Amino acid sequence: MKAVGYRRAGPVTDSNALEDFEMPAPVPKGRDIRVAVKAVSVNPVDTKVRRGVAPPDGEYKVVGWDAAGVVDAVGPEVTLFKTGEEVFYAGSIDRPGTNSEFHLVDERIVGRKPKSLSFAEAAALPLTSITAWEAVFDRLDVRQPVAGAANAIVIVGGAGGVGSIAIQILRQLTNVAIIASASRPETQSWVKEMGAHYVVDHRQPLDTQVQALGIGAPALVFSTTQTDKHFEAIVELLAPQGRFCLIDDPPPIDVMKLKRKSLSLHWELMFTRPLYGTADIEEQHRLLNAVSEMVDAGKIRTTLAENFGTINAANLIRAHVLIESGTSRGKVVLEGF
Repeated sequence: MKAVGYRRAGPVTDSNALEDFEMPAPVPKGRDIRVAVKAVSVNPVDTKVRRGVAPPDGEYKVVGWDAAGVVDAVGPEVTLFKTGEEVFYAGSIDRPGTNSEFHLVDERIVGRKPKSLSFAEAAALPLTSITAWEAVFDRLDVRQPVAGAANAIVIVGGAGGVGSIAIQILRQLTNVAIIASASRPETQSWVKEMGAHYVVDHRQPLDTQVQALGIGAPALVFSTTQTDKHFEAIVELLAPQGRFCLIDDPPPIDVMKLKRKSLSLHWELMFTRPLYGTADIEEQHRLLNAVSEMVDAGKIRTTLAENFGTINAANLIRAHVLIESGTSRGKVVLEGF
């Protein structure tokens, strides 16, 4: 089968940063399903792994943690899917990625593809939807109020893949006021389209802008990018006893600054459940199905912003360059081999 990977970790400017190659199709065992991959999307984690995780000598490492496709074969313990069903999922970071014609994934972290979306449109959603859902409901517990705080959440990086779907999920399933950060006219327009009630510019101090809205100190902050740059302002703008969740990898931050307000700090990594085979791993199957149902009901939409064409090394390099530039809006998708 065709696949795209790398033999040496390094910058995207390397001549062999990603390469096209052939490998045997994998065979499903246990609760794995084999998916004929129709489309993939590119996430920051793809670029981080490509830069910093070296494969064994002489071997290729395949990245990619988003896919939509058709179940091609199933392991002997599979109960949730049958061959021929259309699915979408993000996979697990400790297993080979989705940039291959066929891919194995545990059925418990797979959802049914929205019927109303193409494979490309569906591939934009899984990783970001899982991340956003777990962050706002499992980590921030958005439905639990903070006494005296404004029923509001600040989303730092609202125009990115995670921010884009988080805004939509919050708008549909909660009554929280959504304050999204975006810095350019096109990204500010984008977050408004997604459903943000207020927009602030993360090139300017966030705390003073949020205070100027006149709605009070927000109960929650969800930071998707550049947390270290905004940390002081986040501590300042949050209400006492507020909750703060982040997903990026900032340099060390001084968590002692959270103590005076008794602010709680939460990490969200959507790979935790599959990495540890947690007792509630099947929650990812259920939440993806819930997202799929909301899409088909017309309540939320795909966050696909650009389609880079065929899944091959040249096009994936283009996508990695865009992701690393920090200027992407929504999601970048590739489809077909």
